[in-house]
Amino acid sequence: MLPLTLKTTGLEVKAKFFRGFGDPSRLRILEALRDAPHTVGEIVEATGLSQSNVSNHLRCLRDCGLVAAERKGRYVTYRLSDDRVAELLSLAESLLADVARGVYQCTRYA
Repeated sequence: MLPLTLKTTGLEVKAKFFRGFGDPSRLRILEALRDAPHTVGEIVEATGLSQSNVSNHLRCLRDCGLVAAERKGRYVTYRLSDDRVAELLSLAESLLADVARGVYQCTRYA
């Protein structure tokens, strides 16, 4: 059995991981990157978010390891860092199809 501190740390890291998916702006960005890599300008166009908002969230997503960047000339192209991020988004959609009413009506999640 693991000491409580290791279990707590593991749970805290998981919770932090899911916060990357929990913000609507970050989720829009991840969804935009699901099908193909994009530049900041393309992400702005796809999501309707401001350029500064997209840049700030991309920095967060990169720091957390969910998004990777590649410089191509004067542009930086962003993509999901791992195919499993897209799989997780798809799995969430599948699960949500079954539990959407409960999630929508839940008053405990702001």
